[in-house]
Amino acid sequence: MRKAHAKDRLRDRVDIITGAASGIGKEIAHAFVREGAKVAIADLNLDGANAVADEIAKGGGGAMGVAMDVTDEAQVDAGVAEVMRKFGRIDILVSNAGIQHIDPVVDLSLADWRKLLAIHLDGAFLTTRACLRNMYASGRGGTVIYMGSVHSKEASPLKAPYVTAKHGLIGLCKVVAKEGAAHGVRANVICPGFVRTPLVEKQIPEQARELGISEADVVKKVMLKETVDGEFTTTADVAELALLFAGFPSNALTGQSVVVSHGWFMQ
Repeated sequence: MRKAHAKDRLRDRVDIITGAASGIGKEIAHAFVREGAKVAIADLNLDGANAVADEIAKGGGGAMGVAMDVTDEAQVDAGVAEVMRKFGRIDILVSNAGIQHIDPVVDLSLADWRKLLAIHLDGAFLTTRACLRNMYASGRGGTVIYMGSVHSKEASPLKAPYVTAKHGLIGLCKVVAKEGAAHGVRANVICPGFVRTPLVEKQIPEQARELGISEADVVKKVMLKETVDGEFTTTADVAELALLFAGFPSNALTGQSVVVSHGWFMQ
């Protein structure tokens, strides 16, 4: 059951969420709008981004779709500039765009390695840089939220580039927290466990083939084995943590990575 919380904690703030045409990013967009934010749905799939923005607009919220390949420097800078023209400010970045690739290291191609790291790490860097330039110039500060994973803390077989990238986001976050503090910018990482999004659904048959087990066993004995209750983390769970990071009022909470995973990996 979703906890009650104070309304309007993000009133009039402008948020860019990458990879927000579906899954976790879409859930965070809706959660932020309920708290008064205006959101830019930035996604490689512009039709999907516009569809989410239309959903939000029909409910009375402020939203726009933005075409954004986060690995393309020019497209990232142009997308952020488009948000500035539309809404006049950027207060929150949620760097959420990501993909997965399943292969043992011995079979992993350099092209697949580079593609995944480019989306997760180059994308986080490029969107962070573009948004920080506007946050610093405004004098109002801001918040950067990276979508990490339990794999920012832990490893699993068959996911070398993903685990590497998610670990790397924690390093980037810490640097942004140090550099941004003087400008009123905070940075934190959300580290979800398995969330049943299209990204995870795709992994289930892939891991079943690689491991030689059933799809049911992938869920029970691989994905949820280390949780306390055998439950998937939900997109709503992740959105609640994003709201905490986005609405926190001071630098007391910065440079941190918080796991939301039903007890998988306890710090």
